[in-house]
Amino acid sequence: MPSPERHLDGMEPGPTPGAFALKFCGLDEDVQSAVGTRVIRMPTCVHLFAYRPLTLDAVAEFVGLPTARRVTEDADAVDAELRGRGWSWENDLVCDSLRTRYGHVLCSDELSPFGHPDARNFLVFGELYPLDPQDEHMTNEAWLRGHMDDWCQLPGWESREACTDKDCETVLAQAAQAVTEYLGTEPERTLLSSAAVVTGPDLSHRIWRTSTHALVLGPAADNGPYGYLTHLQLSCTPLSCGPALPTADDEDALADWITAHVDW
Repeated sequence: MPSPERHLDGMEPGPTPGAFALKFCGLDEDVQSAVGTRVIRMPTCVHLFAYRPLTLDAVAEFVGLPTARRVTEDADAVDAELRGRGWSWENDLVCDSLRTRYGHVLCSDELSPFGHPDARNFLVFGELYPLDPQDEHMTNEAWLRGHMDDWCQLPGWESREACTDKDCETVLAQAAQAVTEYLGTEPERTLLSSAAVVTGPDLSHRIWRTSTHALVLGPAADNGPYGYLTHLQLSCTPLSCGPALPTADDEDALADWITAHVDW
């Protein structure tokens, strides 16, 4: 197997934008390990990753929102519901979002996500600052670092610096176990894709369906900082947001289906 310091053709690589950032992960962005005719994808570097693991109780509360007692769009009524649930407003990280009692950030296209089956709800349990090795100006953007610090400082959140997409996949897999335990079924589809993000590595999307809603677990662009950061989230959106679920072998159609349900 080629040395991590060399390209597959044995030539020494020249300096590339962001190369120093790749070195802290011990990787070269052009390295792939060939075993016979099979190519193994090497991990992709991530500057900083903040997360709070998704639990069974958090999933149960979130998935139950469309059928919860209906709370009108009146701000006072929503405030009262938040106090009763132990929730609060969270306007610094995502505009007009909520922080649940389990410490996750909930975004909705409705002022009140409670008892509104047509609402599109998104529960954010991770935030990552991906490395773009082709853009030297994205290696140390101070304003993105400051935004990530806000996520890292959330109560109960953990953070990892100079990690890889494998760390993100571990947290996604743990979240998938919680969703599977709550629903009592494995995901219907699993797809490795970057369809729902602006920058960053391909990560796993997992899809479940109830009789009325699609549940999609995976990455999605954080549109606040122009998509340069990426959420890890569980979305709960009406099945009517997209067409029938494509077959497992139609990856392009699956990527479009995911985007239709998680893009807002």
